[in-house]
Amino acid sequence: MGEEQKQQPEEEKAKIETLAQTLDEEKKRSEEYLTRLKYAQADFENLKKRSDRQLEEVKKYCNERLIVELLEVVDELEMAIKSGRSSKSTDVVIQGVEMTLKKLRKVLEKEGVSPIECLGKPFDPSKHNAVAKIEKAGVEDCTVIEEVRKGYTMRERVIRPSIVKIVVKPSSKTQEEMNQNE
Repeated sequence: MGEEQKQQPEEEKAKIETLAQTLDEEKKRSEEYLTRLKYAQADFENLKKRSDRQLEEVKKYCNERLIVELLEVVDELEMAIKSGRSSKSTDVVIQGVEMTLKKLRKVLEKEGVSPIECLGKPFDPSKHNAVAKIEKAGVEDCTVIEEVRKGYTMRERVIRPSIVKIVVKPSSKTQEEMNQNE
């Protein structure tokens, strides 16, 4: 029995040493992982800062190509004004402005901007804002009869709705008044 008791403490000591050694190894691995995590976190923060700076740079100059093209339109308008002042003829000014408008429309077209066609078409609240309605017999209800201000889409998305006047069938009350007047 005495020998068994001696073996148990030795076995327990060996287990404790093994566990202590395993614990030390795990502590070292844990510290290594923590160090790696800190480096990865620092790398992520640096990447985020760099991408934020790059994004700000892109935001600053993303319209540069468009602005350069619009500056050409400004040049043409200035030339139209200058030649209009020197020639005293409105025809020259009108021609210059028409040429400039044509160029401006081309620039907008390149950017995916196109006018909304609305005259004679059914009223669509997603593309049109009605400012007036005119009652008229014998017409299709809610049809656009006049465009007050052009609307535009950019790549299939409405960026400015058309302001329109629409025609509607007379209401029953108005219809009765018209019949009584006849």
